[in-house]
Amino acid sequence: MPLTNVEAQNETSLKKILLITDGACLGNPGPGGWAAILRYGASKKEIYGREKHTTNNRMELRAAIEGLRTLKEHCEVEVVTDSEYMKNGITTWIKNWKKRNWITSQKKPVINRDLWEELDAQTERHTMRWSWTKGHASHEDNNRADELASRAAKEQLCSD
Repeated sequence: MPLTNVEAQNETSLKKILLITDGACLGNPGPGGWAAILRYGASKKEIYGREKHTTNNRMELRAAIEGLRTLKEHCEVEVVTDSEYMKNGITTWIKNWKKRNWITSQKKPVINRDLWEELDAQTERHTMRWSWTKGHASHEDNNRADELASRAAKEQLCSD
């Protein structure tokens, strides 16, 4: 169904946010960290956090959830991730998981369902686009997010 003029105008007036995310884990499972970089025009905000016992995939999901959670209004958001698990999960797999009441095609419960539900709720608040980038390559913000997530995971080892 085509957008009405008002809907089209609202879509074009949305703030355009670039959200770059990464997760890290020392051991899998083990101490983990997540990071998100938000860009809006010339503004840049970095956030990160950690969990004592987690997995890399959980930290990838947490990074996107927390990045989206910081946005206080409906925005047009492009998420850049080096996690094919997260990108494929949120853009493709989740539709069937929800249809099958969070059961995979192999008839098993969806791993990390709690975080997938949180991420799904956060994405519903925005107009979303998902992009994949190769990790540890030439994407400056992805490398920075990796640095922050890794630091968050390592710092908790020093504070115990």
